[in-house]
Amino acid sequence: MMNECKLWYDHPAAHWSQGLPIGNGRIGAVICGGIERESWSMTEVTYWSGRPERVVSAFKGKADLERIRQHFFSGNFAEGDRLAKELLQPQKPNFGTNLPLCELKFAYKATGTVTDFIRELLLDQAISRVSYQLDGAVVNREVFATQAGDIVASRIWADRPGMVSFTLGIEGSTEAFEIETASQTLHFKSCALEKVHSDGTCGVRSQGLVHVQASGGAVYSHADKLVVSDADEAWIYFAVGTDYQAGDRWHEIPEQRLETALVKGYDQLREEHVADYRGQYDKVKIQLGLSEQATLPTDERIRMFREGQDRDPQLFALFLQYGRYLTISGSRASSPLPMHLQGIWNDGEACRMGWSCDYHLDINTEMNYFPTEVTNLAESHLPLMRYIQSLAQAGRTTAEDFYGCEGWVAHVFSNAWGFTAPGWETSWGLNVTGGLWIARQMIEHYEFNQDIQFLRQAAYPVLKDAAAFFLDYMTVHPDYGWLVTGPSNSPENHFYGVDRSQGVQQLSMGPTLDQALVRDLFTFCLQAAGLLQIDDMLQQRWKEAIAKLPPLQVGGKGQLQEWLEDYEEAQPEHRHLSHLYALYPSSQITPEGTPEWSKAARVSLENRMLQDELEDIEFTAALFGLNFARLHDGERAYHHISHLVGELCFDNLLTYSKPGIAGAESNIFVIDGNFGGTAAIAEMLLQSHTGVIHLLPALPQAWQTGSVQGFRAIGNVEIDMAWEKGLLTEAVVRTFSTSPVVIRFGEYQVRLDAEPGGLYRLDSRLNLQ
Repeated sequence: MMNECKLWYDHPAAHWSQGLPIGNGRIGAVICGGIERESWSMTEVTYWSGRPERVVSAFKGKADLERIRQHFFSGNFAEGDRLAKELLQPQKPNFGTNLPLCELKFAYKATGTVTDFIRELLLDQAISRVSYQLDGAVVNREVFATQAGDIVASRIWADRPGMVSFTLGIEGSTEAFEIETASQTLHFKSCALEKVHSDGTCGVRSQGLVHVQASGGAVYSHADKLVVSDADEAWIYFAVGTDYQAGDRWHEIPEQRLETALVKGYDQLREEHVADYRGQYDKVKIQLGLSEQATLPTDERIRMFREGQDRDPQLFALFLQYGRYLTISGSRASSPLPMHLQGIWNDGEACRMGWSCDYHLDINTEMNYFPTEVTNLAESHLPLMRYIQSLAQAGRTTAEDFYGCEGWVAHVFSNAWGFTAPGWETSWGLNVTGGLWIARQMIEHYEFNQDIQFLRQAAYPVLKDAAAFFLDYMTVHPDYGWLVTGPSNSPENHFYGVDRSQGVQQLSMGPTLDQALVRDLFTFCLQAAGLLQIDDMLQQRWKEAIAKLPPLQVGGKGQLQEWLEDYEEAQPEHRHLSHLYALYPSSQITPEGTPEWSKAARVSLENRMLQDELEDIEFTAALFGLNFARLHDGERAYHHISHLVGELCFDNLLTYSKPGIAGAESNIFVIDGNFGGTAAIAEMLLQSHTGVIHLLPALPQAWQTGSVQGFRAIGNVEIDMAWEKGLLTEAVVRTFSTSPVVIRFGEYQVRLDAEPGGLYRLDSRLNLQ
């Protein structure tokens, strides 16, 4: 069990991708180095360049939209695309990016013989540690980011007096970085300025400090650095605040947090941190079998995976708990913003590219939160819920300015400033359901927790207004009579139209993703309004609209169509699998309920897999795993998650995109693979999207014996289960709401008339014990 709760290494971290991440939902750090050198790469989730701006549209009214649509309906894609670019493609504004904050650099006095080096991240305590022997003395360092104290704290000590000596400096990530030195404290001020995603004049201001205390020896400042000499023990505290929606006295907050920490003392701060963190982490326990490799360092286990030695079920359990660790560390109930492309951490690479370290709404931000509910971390979902509410408010302006419609809309990505306009290139930027896709997370949060107040006050108002936009915006297809969106794209894919002479196309009417999302939207609003007993007239409109939506369609190659027409893919190797939304995370395609569509979804997946030049990146591997799990194909799901772990993870188990894809210049850290892989492992063990809680629906041969405690299911239900030789041995069901609960394993099924506080023990055939 021990190595399922930690990452560990027997050598220092040479660079960021070997460093160990810590975080408190607002402040993040990646701890690198080891013996003579160490660095803390500090981040803060609100430290954004850019500013809020109203994006100018050339759109003059709904007549413009109809002009564009008529060209697409008549097959003149070239003219439709030209008009869409003219009227619906804005100039790039001061969009901004989340920037790295600063780097703390330690130089340690470590002359002598070093042995027994260990560097580790304790997942069950959220503490990064280093220990080694220096000429026979044991030296220890530990660091954590506490949500309870909203500060980063560290302790350095040895079992021999006078062994702690180091120099500590700080470097900013931008030119607008100032340092003032006091006897035991480094004060800094900075501004998040850059010129790739903004004009270099606008960004969030920050102010913070690094404070050092020591027992024995001396602490003093020298040349913008702090020096600790011959101490027995030392403590380091890091605090930072920004002016992002923080009031006029924001700059006083770091000092206040430091003062509180010093009054409590390090030991109490650490104790409160561990208790607070474990209140979330300890909700889930998992065993997937024993591994011979479990005693090896984490990077060695990943290397063996890469070489085909993948009989390491404990590594999958570690990967899932690491995903939960990253969720807790990156997103807490009090976090001012949700996790972005790199969670709350940042190696700076995405900031200098066209990507931006932002909120991609066409899969990445959604995937960040895919495992949140099932792995019992509902509180970590709350920052995203608040962000979606703010996005809905900002999206009202975009709905009016770009489409002349009521309600709200957002497109392919957003930022800290509420950007909701189309992106500045229609091929990827005109994804009209990006906001709706991220808003679907509100549906999931409600379905799992059955919180009627959240439904009434948050989810229903936001989704009702999204439905208002689509009722106003959608149009009837002149040939089919279907209600369709458009022009829109299927992120971020391309196709050939019927007239191939017009070349590769991106925009069309009624892409499959749009229609599936809108169907889920109208269906949820209809059900929610019925439950809340409101909006009778709207309920009727939603019923009528649902009846007019296009069905999912099977193409000439047996595939699930990605577009309304059976267009030929221009990039069959493409990384996005957007049209398979209907399979995951939606429940419109299920093996039992829609076998024809399930078969077509499998064909689509296999066609992608057969491509020699498949865009092999972290979120695609996770999506393959998730979709095959939904098809109850445990072996295929296992194959792709094994590929994710073995081929698309750095030594620190953070996932990445390979170079050459979407402009990436090198292996670039993107955190969605961690969360998508975590969700896929959970999906292989438990599914509840069909109204039935299905135990072990996609269990692979590699996990034939195991157990899980604390997984959550739709309906406010918690599940423990154990299995041997692939067969369920027992299950415990805890219910927190009044509603029928149906449990399934294999050919066995049982219905429970559940009540709040109910506890039901089931045997291997689901008989009540």
